[in-house]
Amino acid sequence: MNTDLLAQEAVKAALCGDWKKAIEVNGDILKENPLEIDALNRLSKAFAELGKVEKAKTLAKKVLKLDHFNSIAKKSLEKWKSLGNEDIYSIAPSKAQIFLEEPGKTKIISLLHLGDTKVVASLDCGDEVKMSHHSHRVSIFTMDGKYIGKLPDDLSARLRYLITGGNAYQVFIKSVDKKEVKVIIQEVVRSKKLSEVPSFPPEKIDYVSFTPPEFVHKKEELAIETEADEE
Repeated sequence: MNTDLLAQEAVKAALCGDWKKAIEVNGDILKENPLEIDALNRLSKAFAELGKVEKAKTLAKKVLKLDHFNSIAKKSLEKWKSLGNEDIYSIAPSKAQIFLEEPGKTKIISLLHLGDTKVVASLDCGDEVKMSHHSHRVSIFTMDGKYIGKLPDDLSARLRYLITGGNAYQVFIKSVDKKEVKVIIQEVVRSKKLSEVPSFPPEKIDYVSFTPPEFVHKKEELAIETEADEE
């Protein structure tokens, strides 16, 4: 099989989350050309996904020796620098459709109060994560229960109301770096009694309906006082 076909097979294996197959195929490519940068990067990623972080780092460093400005290897090393073997957990990649935004049914949001840097570093774009809505704020966790961050108060209040009403949601990592994690929240079930209620209205002001009444009253009182002062 020629190198181009092997490369296609390697990419397909990665998209299917078959990391052992990805290692095998990229290894075959590197037997023919040990300096093939794309194959080295793919092999590095595959080892990392299987928890073999030190091997992944070694391969990424090799890429940078061949190409000092390779952005993929640089980003990988930055992400893995605080990790050791077995720190990265694998989740099969999600379909590209999860990143399609659908008005009223999806929401991209940056998380607040991020968790441990090692947990953040272990995340990948497309990873499925889960919501916990049992406290005042809705928190986001990895599938194995590690805390990632929290949603803003207004969105948390709305989602608690909708979930209690029978709606269901999936959450995926949209993007991640050391200082920011964005997730995409998708409505997957809408209950009959909420059939006319969009999960994510286009206007942020719609969230007022789910804000505690005392906060709304205080804002109204402040507005009245300001008008009186101006008169």
